[in-house]
Amino acid sequence: MSSDVATEPGDLIVAREGAAGVIRLNRPKALNALTLEMTREIATALDGFEADPKVALIILEGAGERGLCAGGDIRGLYESAKAKGDLGKIFWREEYIVNARIAKFPKPYVAYMDGFVMGGGVGLAGHASHRIVTEKTKVAMPEVGLGFFPDVGGTWLLSRAPGELGTYFGLTGLTMNGPDAVASQLADIAIATADWPELRKALTTVSAGAKASSVMATIERFAAADDIGPVTRQRDLIDRTFGHDSVEEIVAALEQDGSKFALATLKAMSDKSPRGLKVTLKLLRLARSSKSLEECLSREYLAALEVFDSADFVEGVRAAIIDKDRNPTWQPPDLKGVTPEIVARYLAPRDVALTF
Repeated sequence: MSSDVATEPGDLIVAREGAAGVIRLNRPKALNALTLEMTREIATALDGFEADPKVALIILEGAGERGLCAGGDIRGLYESAKAKGDLGKIFWREEYIVNARIAKFPKPYVAYMDGFVMGGGVGLAGHASHRIVTEKTKVAMPEVGLGFFPDVGGTWLLSRAPGELGTYFGLTGLTMNGPDAVASQLADIAIATADWPELRKALTTVSAGAKASSVMATIERFAAADDIGPVTRQRDLIDRTFGHDSVEEIVAALEQDGSKFALATLKAMSDKSPRGLKVTLKLLRLARSSKSLEECLSREYLAALEVFDSADFVEGVRAAIIDKDRNPTWQPPDLKGVTPEIVARYLAPRDVALTF
């Protein structure tokens, strides 16, 4: 790699290439899953790049050909939760602070969202000033399948998607392709993967002090033809069925619709954590009236700490990632058992707070 300044290759590669400060997630065998150490290194890199007058913009990318980032280090969090440790409290605190930092970073921040971008990867890319997707992009916030909810500012992002697209993706955990991500406002522009090397080279030659608009103009030279994603094509049905404020009403609306898409949506929701579904919808609705990303992150942090203490998180990770039997035993096992009192615990004040 041609660079002016670089660290030794590790799980995170930080380098300056011409005018670009490059942050490359470098765990391709783990689909660049984000660890606490990587989060801390990203925070340090942002400090250095912000202070360096030779750095005009940031480029975030993932090593390998499979994707930017599959999310946080779920296995590590699983082991800590089982042992009643405090990794969740530490990791999420530092991760969410970095998410907020990215959103307010004073220089253009270009996220190359090629391949898989899930969970914590959305936290690193979704708050960027310039978010690029490709024909290989697969964006997802699948946390409801782990007894969790879309965090890393996911409630802020999804609640601001047009209509009920964000509610749909939050409650199903399903994947959006590049055009669906743009339509949902989790990305800004699509390019062809084959054009990335040339665009990347152009980004490393922008002038110091370049404005966000001029960086976008550079990216737009490589824009792919407009396309409509498969989920966006179902926008009318989604807006009609997901516009309710209870999961039970959404399920009933989908059942009443009875279309092939509605039934597939019900199937996608059927194996998700009932408490995860209800907590997710509550947080998405609260996020709609929130005034800032930081407000949502602070709320997510309180809810995440409750998740870390819950049996559903350990069971969800076990079924999906550890044993891979895809047969979780949720507590409670159905929506009826998830009382308002249970949901309220995820919103209860604690003697912790994030400082942005």
